This record gives sequence, structure tokens and C-alpha cells, in this order.
Amino acid sequence: MTSSNIPRRGEVWIVDLDPTRGAEIQKQRTAVVMSTDSLAKLPIHIIVSITGWKSSFASSIWFYKIVPMKKNGLIKESGADSLQLRSVSRERFIRKIGILDAEQLEEIAYRVALCIGLKPI
Repeated sequence: MTSSNIPRRGEVWIVDLDPTRGAEIQKQRTAVVMSTDSLAKLPIHIIVSITGWKSSFASSIWFYKIVPMKKNGLIKESGADSLQLRSVSRERFIRKIGILDAEQLEEIAYRVALCIGLKPI
């Protein structure tokens, strides 16, 4: 990967998550990069997986609904699943498809914080 296509915070990428174990989200999947760009020199990035939206997700605090837009590259209503937070090798990143805006990224980060027991600010 060249420096121009290193995953950056807020970008939406197709990421190869296989092989997985147990209930981990699997296959090639969209994901948003959550790690700060100051860590981009490392060959590993923190991501939150994105999956197709189901109405039952609305009652789960760890899901954030994302509406498809040209900017984010998604083609259907989706949900960022903050329980599927992972650190992955840069080698797993296939291609960038879009980017989320700052407000969306903060909403996902808020849900990650709730999942790991941090109190909301």
C-alpha cells in the first residue's frame, strides 16, 4: 500500500475478515476505520464492521444506522456494529469505497464507548 491509500479515520473500506471464529463477523465486509490517523504509521487499524440494516437493530445501543449516500459508498441502509470492533492488519483492506462525516463517526465512537463501559461525556 502506498501512503496515498493507507486507511484513514472515518473512511469506509471493504475488508477481508476471514478467517474468523465463533460469532465474529465474517467474509468480505464494509467497515469504518476508527483508529486515529496518528497511528497510520502502524500496519494495523481499528475498525467497526458495517452490516445490512434490520429494524430489530434500532433497539440495540451498539448499532448506528447509516443511510446510503454517494459520499459513504454504501448501496443500502446499513448499521455500524460497535460490538464488532477489531484491530486488523492493513493487508486485510481491499478497497476504499467512501467516507463518513464527522458527526456519524462521533456517533459510532459514542456507541463503542458505551460498549466498553465508558460513561458518556
